Amino acid sequence: MAQLSVSHLSHRFGPTEVLSDINLTLQAGEVVSIVGPSGGGKTTLLHLCSGLLEVGDGNIRNHFDSQAAAFQDARLLPWKTARDNIAFGLKARGVGKVERHAAAEQIAQEFGLKPADLDKFPKDLSGGMRQRVSFARALVLQPQLLFLDEPFSALDIGLKQELQAILLRHVTEQQLAVLFVTHDLTEALKLSHRILVLGSHPGRIVKQINLPQPLMERTEDDVYRELHTLLQDPGIIETFELNFAQRRGDNA
Repeated sequence: MAQLSVSHLSHRFGPTEVLSDINLTLQAGEVVSIVGPSGGGKTTLLHLCSGLLEVGDGNIRNHFDSQAAAFQDARLLPWKTARDNIAFGLKARGVGKVERHAAAEQIAQEFGLKPADLDKFPKDLSGGMRQRVSFARALVLQPQLLFLDEPFSALDIGLKQELQAILLRHVTEQQLAVLFVTHDLTEALKLSHRILVLGSHPGRIVKQINLPQPLMERTEDDVYRELHTLLQDPGIIETFELNFAQRRGDNA
């Protein structure tokens, strides 16, 4: 079975150690979220796993045949229409124009994009529409592995739920593997099979949370019950510095 395996991974930017001794695995059909405080190295870890940064210390073995990514910023090419942005990866694979445009138009429907939207340039699309295009561009490639870096954080609640539902459908129906960076514990609890909590200075895995309940059966009540439990966990409180009132009293 295809797998992403990270072993004893550490990383520095100059003299600053950003990540220390990271070990994780990701299987087909599994969503693993990485959560933690800002500046803890979550995005650096994602960039190393996706090949956007060169690995120095440790090993990353990626046995998936194909991968794609979506980010908080849609990162669309401003000189191309929405249709051509969605089809851009297919063009890079050598897929012919007629075939790639047909594939782009088909997946655009899944993401609620109308035919007229596909002729627009990014500057003429709302932020939410640009994020729809970004997700469609990633999933039209039918990747085995998807890297997500806080792609829902700037979206309104309705669009966020819509895109999350599409993501879960691809995970369950196509055995898509997802490595997902988020700062939102609720989001991680809703979308993940496992959550890795990354402590900071340097980034290191301080806790793993296993969520055995099937994703498509998980309700909002289930998510909030688990969240309530986590927010009382001393390790979570310390990692996310949730004891602000206590610390303020100690410093008074």
